[in-house]
Amino acid sequence: MKAHGKAFKYGDNVDTDVIIPARYLNTSDAKELAAHCMEDIDGEFISKVKDGDIMVANKNFGCGSSREHAPLAIKTAGISCVIASTFARIFYRNSINIGLPILECPEAVAGIKAGDEVEVDFDTGFITNKTSGKEFKAQPFPPFMQDIIKADGLVQQLKAKLAE
Repeated sequence: MKAHGKAFKYGDNVDTDVIIPARYLNTSDAKELAAHCMEDIDGEFISKVKDGDIMVANKNFGCGSSREHAPLAIKTAGISCVIASTFARIFYRNSINIGLPILECPEAVAGIKAGDEVEVDFDTGFITNKTSGKEFKAQPFPPFMQDIIKADGLVQQLKAKLAE
């Protein structure tokens, strides 16, 4: 499984209130949430993001409240993968649960600039900055997590198993 797209880069401590501001949490519609994704930190994000693009951030990405709306907004906006130096623990788990691939790789974060073309191979953990030609190695997901992501999230995986 691979992802390829343009990098959107952010700093440290991007919290869930910035990813999807609380004033929009009166809906659970993923498309409505995505329409407001990152607007308080990057007002042009939603008009520039394309399906497959990749979000890159420094440490403690997804800190703050434990709302599942944050990774859902990111995924529905078209982001195929988030790469960060570190993730908040609950954001990490919520991302896997909804089928949003995320990788911790401080070296890749340091070596990727906003706008760079990036390719991620989830099976091997290799992250390639196509713009600079540099390659980085993250820890690939264990098979059970790859299965959840391939199924488009834990709920979809369980539905498929129950239908067997």
